[in-house]
Amino acid sequence: MTQNIHADRILIVDFGSQYTQLIARRVREIGIYCEILPYDADDNEFVEFAPKGVIFSGGPESTTVEDGPKAPQCLFDMAVPVLGICYGMQTMAQQLGGEVEISDHREFGYAQVRARGHSKLLKDIQDHINSEGHGVLDVWMSHGDRVAKLPGGFKCIASTPSAPMAGMADEERGYYALQFHPEVTHTLQGQRVLERFCREICGCDALWTAGNIVDDAVLALRDQVGDDEVMLGLSGGVDSSVLAALLHKAIGDKLTCVFVDHGLLRLGEGDQVMKTFADNMGVKVIRVNAKDRFFNELAGEADPEKKRKIIGKLFIDEFSTQARELAADGIKWLAQGTIYPDVVESAGTRSGKAHVIKSHHNVGGLPDDLEFELVEPLRELFKDEVRKIGVTLGLPKEMVMRHPFPGPGLAVRILGEVKWEYAELLRKADAIFIEELLAHDLYDKTSQAFVVFLPVKSVGVMGDGRKYDWVVSLRAVETIDFMTARWAHLPYDFLELCSRRIINEIDGISRVVYDISGKPPATIEWE
Repeated sequence: MTQNIHADRILIVDFGSQYTQLIARRVREIGIYCEILPYDADDNEFVEFAPKGVIFSGGPESTTVEDGPKAPQCLFDMAVPVLGICYGMQTMAQQLGGEVEISDHREFGYAQVRARGHSKLLKDIQDHINSEGHGVLDVWMSHGDRVAKLPGGFKCIASTPSAPMAGMADEERGYYALQFHPEVTHTLQGQRVLERFCREICGCDALWTAGNIVDDAVLALRDQVGDDEVMLGLSGGVDSSVLAALLHKAIGDKLTCVFVDHGLLRLGEGDQVMKTFADNMGVKVIRVNAKDRFFNELAGEADPEKKRKIIGKLFIDEFSTQARELAADGIKWLAQGTIYPDVVESAGTRSGKAHVIKSHHNVGGLPDDLEFELVEPLRELFKDEVRKIGVTLGLPKEMVMRHPFPGPGLAVRILGEVKWEYAELLRKADAIFIEELLAHDLYDKTSQAFVVFLPVKSVGVMGDGRKYDWVVSLRAVETIDFMTARWAHLPYDFLELCSRRIINEIDGISRVVYDISGKPPATIEWE
């Protein structure tokens, strides 16, 4: 492969919108590489990135207040196309000589936008035709301010009754702006709008494909580690599994994986990991059986945060022991499954100025005396891209496309104290629920589904006998971004089937309930 898959690139400037990462994912889906930088990054960061186009995100601030966030002048001096979205439109308008005002009628949610003044951006993109023959778009709005006066050289390209200038364009300079959000699925033609901007207006080719990403990563890995050996902590999760497959393709038997089996995985998952990687792919995997130690340390602890810390510390201890032995054998590199959202949310972008939302560490907290060099081949990728390259690498679809699973495993799906008895019951119930979701073609229609063990007993009747056994709850949600979620409206007959199978087939469970809580106010996981 000789082409540079990073050559055609889009810069996304973040003004604090909850949708910024969604913009980036949509651009990547078009097949174009992009990165997110905060609006207050150093000018050199923007210039060195050398994009073919720039997208300004929305944001929670207002341009009508003093010292609101502004786009650096260097971005306009690059002489490349710019697309402003929501706040991005407002700051463009204000900075380029227009005016923004607080609107009397705020718009939050669904709206219809009339396309005006044919532009390259919106030409022939529409959901409806109105009685006057004008194109109409179904879009998602989220704004309280609006552009009151266009900057010089701009024309109006879209409007709503509440925002007469809901879109603007200076086609000579390649500047476009939209008050609505094309990145959300509620804007039905949003992906076509973003593709029009990135492909046709910015002139980017679709080089960012799963196959190209794999080829590029393999070459980069071989160049980075040379003939050295690499160690990977293999959890069985999507990220570490895909990373193991990628590393194996790149460096073959120079990869050694350490799989710490803490006994809190799903039914048969430990054996599946070994079968997939050690047996079928020939990857060198050291399986550490640490079940007894984990359950002994968790005994008597009911607080979810303390359970997480116990599991995290034990994992580090077990992994460190193996790492010291492997380091003594000459292994120099430690591979981590860091992905792009981890980088962004940890303020790990090159400027380091993004606000820290949460810290991410795949094997965080390792002792200082473990002197490994770090290799992170997935740090440019979003989760959906990781899944795609996993399929490209030949991993089983059921492994790479499965629902999210918490780092502490079943420990946070067992409410209160964690016992082996509880884990075994939960494993079996969860396996039945997932098996039926797959059999009824419902698994891919839910975003996350699992069973929770409740530390309460309930009276039941089996045959002529009275039972007093444990209760479990089924949980299934539908979501796009996992920030909000709706409980999945699974068919009653299906829920009845799952309940009947769990109670009949698992000795120790007498009652099954279904969680109908949305997020918010509830969280998806129970702990």
